Amino acid sequence: MSVILALLFGLIALIYASVGFGGGSSYTALLSLSGIEPRLIPIISLCCNIVVVTGGTFRFWRAGLLEWKAVLPLLVVSAPLAFLGGLTPLEETTFLAILGCTLLLSAFALILPQDRLPETKVPKPVLLALSGAVGLLAGLSGIGGGIFMAPALHLIHWAEEKRIAAFASLYILVNSITGLAGQLIKHGPQSFVEPALTYWPLLLAVLIGGQIGTHIGIQLIPPKWLRRITALLVGYAAIRLLMQAY
Repeated sequence: MSVILALLFGLIALIYASVGFGGGSSYTALLSLSGIEPRLIPIISLCCNIVVVTGGTFRFWRAGLLEWKAVLPLLVVSAPLAFLGGLTPLEETTFLAILGCTLLLSAFALILPQDRLPETKVPKPVLLALSGAVGLLAGLSGIGGGIFMAPALHLIHWAEEKRIAAFASLYILVNSITGLAGQLIKHGPQSFVEPALTYWPLLLAVLIGGQIGTHIGIQLIPPKWLRRITALLVGYAAIRLLMQAY
């Protein structure tokens, strides 16, 4: 396994953990570009997500930024659907197509204007439906889903930025755990052994990078440029995956 890949994973974890995110879409993009067996991609990516956002979620909880009354309904809807998505058996070409489309949507979400819409009350059923749809997509593709939920919540003034970041961190953690559970049940417990033995340097890299990012809490790259760089990487990986699928 490439040392460069491990270093890139650590850097991604450091940058994203500093703002409360996991970097799942970037891990997935790098794994797909590295030629790793497709069935292992969601398992490795979700494990990395869990390692990174656990520290961030704890930090946000300690800071009192998690409003449980607001976040729990969204999690109750998304978590079972993320599990169902992870549990769903997919042909390799179907998985590559779903993953490619998901990453392409992620790239578009990253380059959308960040200006908020005029403040308006969004019906709770609409937010629950969105959370459920993102949870299902997260489970199918092996990402946490925060890359979709956070921009949507920001646009509609759901909460202040720090509270949205706190929610996104918890959202990624919960969906990653339930999505991984579905993946492991689908492929069998042995499916975890190979990534753990072969790709453990990636987990170590994101653990170190995530801890540093969580504690320093410094945005090393301006958010605008972070979105653009990530969008280019994720978009390129999405096109490659779609070409493999079709």
